[in-house]
Amino acid sequence: MRSRTLAAVLAASAALTWAPAAHAAETPVVSTADVLPHLQEFQRIADRNGGNRAHGTRGYQESLDYVKERLDAAGFRTSVEEFEHDGAKGYNLIADWPGGDENQVVLLGAHLDSVPAGPGISDNATGSAAILATALAVSEAHLAPAKHLRFAWWGAEEPGLIGSAKYVAARTPEELAKIAVYLNFDMTGSKGDRQWLVIHAGAPATDVFERHFADRGIPTFDIGVGGSDHESFDAAGVPVSGFTNGIGACIHDACDTIDNVDPEAEVISTNAIIQAVWSVAGA
Repeated sequence: MRSRTLAAVLAASAALTWAPAAHAAETPVVSTADVLPHLQEFQRIADRNGGNRAHGTRGYQESLDYVKERLDAAGFRTSVEEFEHDGAKGYNLIADWPGGDENQVVLLGAHLDSVPAGPGISDNATGSAAILATALAVSEAHLAPAKHLRFAWWGAEEPGLIGSAKYVAARTPEELAKIAVYLNFDMTGSKGDRQWLVIHAGAPATDVFERHFADRGIPTFDIGVGGSDHESFDAAGVPVSGFTNGIGACIHDACDTIDNVDPEAEVISTNAIIQAVWSVAGA
């Protein structure tokens, strides 16, 4: 997540409602065993690559390879989009789940890079692991949604939302119009921040998140658009939502290790994302 004070992004916005699909497929529930191994692997990748997974480094490339291998094995159609920033090559990983109406795309994204100062396990291995676990749940359930599902792991978010901006810039207005909603997840398992900050920008998926948390007695707070990759899509007129569970400690520092993660919070976040996919995509 790009560094900024929490007060700078807090803003209220009205939410629209979303009607779940009739006769929806049963929504799966994941546990720590489904998400923690991904975080542990991201930590190991950083440890053997100079302590980080930053843009332009071997640590980032290994992180991308790890995610891609699991998506390929799960039946996703994956592609890697290359770009350049600050003299180094960057990469976005895109994964499409076969089927669904490709004129109505539900796109989920999280940035995969860390800052050079540390491994970035809270920021943002947690978001990357959460949407990876969600994608694998889609595969395991053999989900057949009405809308088309696409997942993205963005490169070079930390230098300024570069990867997501490159993705948006490479699409025609007609292609962007096919994205029904973009859902962003940046820092989903931070230790010490048992508060979920839901992006309010008019997207109907917002109501799904808030209902999910409210049904479990978990308080939420509204934030406006700012601070992560959803900015790139909002600026292009794509409806956006998503959430973070707070800034936490050690952001952009060497201490942002796996010890800086709350596994229970990460599981709560991942199950909220899965609920949104099953609801919004018309499972």
